[in-house]
Amino acid sequence: MTTQLLSVDGLNVSFGRDQQTPIPAVRDVTFSVAKGECVVVLGESGSGKSVTAQSILGLHDPRTTAVTANRLHLGNEDLLSGDLNRVRGSRISMVFQDALSALNPVHRVGAQIAEALRVHRGMGRKEAGNTAVELMRAMQIPDPEQRAKNYPHQLSGGMRQRIMIAMALALEPELLIADEPTTALDVTVQLQILQLLRRMCAERDMALLMITHDVGVAAEMADRIVVMYAGKIVEVGSVHEVLGNPKHPYTRGLLGSVPRIDLTALPTPIPGGLPDPRRLPSGCVFAPRCPIATSLCEADPPPMQHGATGRELACHLEHVDETDGASS
Repeated sequence: MTTQLLSVDGLNVSFGRDQQTPIPAVRDVTFSVAKGECVVVLGESGSGKSVTAQSILGLHDPRTTAVTANRLHLGNEDLLSGDLNRVRGSRISMVFQDALSALNPVHRVGAQIAEALRVHRGMGRKEAGNTAVELMRAMQIPDPEQRAKNYPHQLSGGMRQRIMIAMALALEPELLIADEPTTALDVTVQLQILQLLRRMCAERDMALLMITHDVGVAAEMADRIVVMYAGKIVEVGSVHEVLGNPKHPYTRGLLGSVPRIDLTALPTPIPGGLPDPRRLPSGCVFAPRCPIATSLCEADPPPMQHGATGRELACHLEHVDETDGASS
C-alpha cells in the first residue's frame, strides 16, 4: 500500500484580494502525491499549474493573494497554518524554471549550495563546501571543485539547472517540486536533466511533483498525470491511462497538437484560447473550445467522476471505464 505524502484537497487561489472582485486562478483543485511517486501536472500556459505549486510552498504574497483549502498537508504537517520556514528546503524543495534568475548573480555557485547546509544543518564553512562539491559531483557536473568557484553567468543553462537541483536536494527533502525545469534547454540537455531527476528520486525514494506543458516530458517522467485547464483539474490517471486512452476532450486536444515522428497525422492545434479568469464560462470551462460540447456543457459545470483505480474525469459526455469504477 502506498503512503500518501502530499495531500491537496479543495485548493483555491485568487489574486487581488484587496480588490472588490478577486481574480480566481485555481479552483477546487484536489490531488495527492505518494512517497516515491512522480506526479506530473500537465496543461498549457495559464492553466494554473505553477500557481498551484507555489501555493504548496506558500510563495504567494498574502497581502494580494488568497489561498484556501480544505486540506493542504505534507504528511501530518499543515502547510496552511504551520511554520513553512521549517518545511521549505528540509521537507519540500523547488526547482524553478529560470535558473539564471533564481541563482544569486554575485555569489559563487558552490557557496550558494553550501549556504543551506550551514544554516539548516549547522555545518562549518569547510564541511559545507566539501558537501556542496560532492552534491555537484552527484549532479554529474565535470570538475566540480573548479565549477564551485564559478558565478552563475559563467555556466551553461544545463549546468545552472544542475546547480539548482543540487541546491534543492542539499537538505534531502521528501518532496521535490520541479516547475518547467527543462523549458529553456535544448533537447539533448533536457533529456539529461530528466534522467538526472529520475535517478535522484529513485536513489532517495523522493516524491516528485513536476509542472510542464510538454506532453513528451510527461510521458518520460510521470507515474500519474493531473491535467489542468483554466484553474481546474479536468482529468487524472496513470500515465498509461491518460496518454494511452485520454478521456477528456482537452487532453485529447493536447495530444493531438503534438507532432508525430511517424508523420501519420499532422498536429491539430486546439482552436481559441484560455478564457478570461474574470469572465469564466458558467458551465464547463472548456466548452467554448470543445469540439463535442452541447448545451448541457455550456450550462452546467461537470462533476468529477472517480474510478476505482484512481482515474478521474470532469466531463458530461465522457465517462471513466467500467473497469475503473462507476462515476460519482
